[in-house]
Amino acid sequence: MKKLKITALLFTFILLFSGFWSGNSNADKKQARIKQSKKTLALLYKHAPEAKKLLAKSYGYATFSSAGVNLIFVSAEGGTGMAHNNKTGKNIYMNMASAGVGLGLGVKDFRIVFLFANKKIFDNFVNKGWEANAQADAAAKASEHGGAVNASVTVAPGMRIYKLTKNGLALQATIQGTKYWKDSDLN
Repeated sequence: MKKLKITALLFTFILLFSGFWSGNSNADKKQARIKQSKKTLALLYKHAPEAKKLLAKSYGYATFSSAGVNLIFVSAEGGTGMAHNNKTGKNIYMNMASAGVGLGLGVKDFRIVFLFANKKIFDNFVNKGWEANAQADAAAKASEHGGAVNASVTVAPGMRIYKLTKNGLALQATIQGTKYWKDSDLN
């Protein structure tokens, strides 16, 4: 059982992070993140139209594309994204990763959108980027087209998070810490 867990974790990290070592130039990687962000926002607006007004009024936002695997007692996620300052128009390119323990089984491919009400919360996220939470969720594909949406406020007043599942199938109850950090190669 222990070998299975270790093998599964190793496979997961190789699968999740293999895109970080691609041969694309930094300019190509930045453009890919911008395109990814636009697709994520389009998905958000499709399933939560009120978010468009909230985003326009926010100090800034961040979008992430992430994949995660839950294997019985171990979970792991990894992804890429960017934070955008609505006041200056500047993009900050970021990464994310997490690992946790708890009951779960499945694979999730999801998008996350953070909305920040003010400069202090935005800067804190970009510079410290740490979220730890106890989470219990059931994400399932909504019809053939996916698009299940869970909206919640977390960590601090002034920060709203939308979690969009494109085609996730996961049942989990994990204590999970997620780290968001600046991509040193792209900033």
